[in-house]
Amino acid sequence: MELSLEAYRDIVKYVGSRSDLATLCRVSKAFRNVAERALYNTVYMHDVVITMLLCTTLSTQHRVAEYVDAFTIHISEPSDSDDNGDDEQSDEDLPEGFLDTLSSALRNLLRLRYLNLCIGPGIPAPSAWILQGCTFQLRSFHCEFDWDSHLVSFLNSQRDLYDLYILDYNDSNTVTPTTDVPTPISSGLVPEACRKLSILECTFTEAAAALVPGRPVKRLKTCFSRSDIAEKRQELSRLVSGITQSTGRLRSLDIADSVYEASFTLEILTDLASAVSRLRYLGSFALPVPGDERLRLYGLLMKFPRLQCIELEVSAWVPLPETFPAFRALSAELRIYCPHIVKVVFVHNFERTLIVYSNAVYRTDEEASAELLWRDY
Repeated sequence: MELSLEAYRDIVKYVGSRSDLATLCRVSKAFRNVAERALYNTVYMHDVVITMLLCTTLSTQHRVAEYVDAFTIHISEPSDSDDNGDDEQSDEDLPEGFLDTLSSALRNLLRLRYLNLCIGPGIPAPSAWILQGCTFQLRSFHCEFDWDSHLVSFLNSQRDLYDLYILDYNDSNTVTPTTDVPTPISSGLVPEACRKLSILECTFTEAAAALVPGRPVKRLKTCFSRSDIAEKRQELSRLVSGITQSTGRLRSLDIADSVYEASFTLEILTDLASAVSRLRYLGSFALPVPGDERLRLYGLLMKFPRLQCIELEVSAWVPLPETFPAFRALSAELRIYCPHIVKVVFVHNFERTLIVYSNAVYRTDEEASAELLWRDY
């Protein structure tokens, strides 16, 4: 007896595992049509051999490939127990023709919207050529490939991209500055590329300064790439110049650094206060130890009247404020001057503690992903 399409969908919706979905595909043609859509809608692969087999399927079966909406490959470095003490991976870690098969599969994913390519050691870094010939229009793209002409060409083809993560950035046209006037940075992207970009995460401020102008970026996470203070000031100048040219209103900004210094924190906030004062999230900044410097910090934060969450680095404190009463006291002191801030993330030795103020009570929130809060504002 044939069931209605809605009945088949309700049954598939309550199937608990992917193996059961695969079994359901063999029950009947009607079940197969619905179960395959659920089975291939979101694909997550972390094993090289299985990934190779799946990509072979997707590259040869166009009907199944059209079901894929989200595609993630996360191949990380093998554990110490797997490499038998060798510093280099063996040739067996990457099957022959792996990249060609992956490229062929990607070209078949015509309706793909979410793509995450997290491929670690064993695959040549400049692998963005596998995106050649892809016609899908992504909404989210996480890429750990080298920034090269192939990656730029692919991004130039994207019109609907909303969320972008890039690990690498390299602009051969960038000239070392000789004055305090920020020099515009060219990314190689055409003005029509990524016109809907709203969330950008990149490991170089140069990438942010090049990609933000002319695009409606509202949430940005980046990192200083230099350690010399004079060079970091140049980075900051370019970054501020770039984010002020966003066609959207920046709501969230997270700037990481290799070394957090209280004096440079004050410089950053001074520049940001005059450029993007409507931020709702700010991080990461060193919380000064001396009371007078902390007051200066609080005074600068008062220039951000809509700020609701801030991330503060306290690893330089001796002793470290590692207990809830200590974090609560620092949060309460901050809120005397900035009562609009309701969430404070304290970073100490790479560990994050989130303090939330709600209904006149301070509490820790261990369930929230503190490192991803910048995406929520």
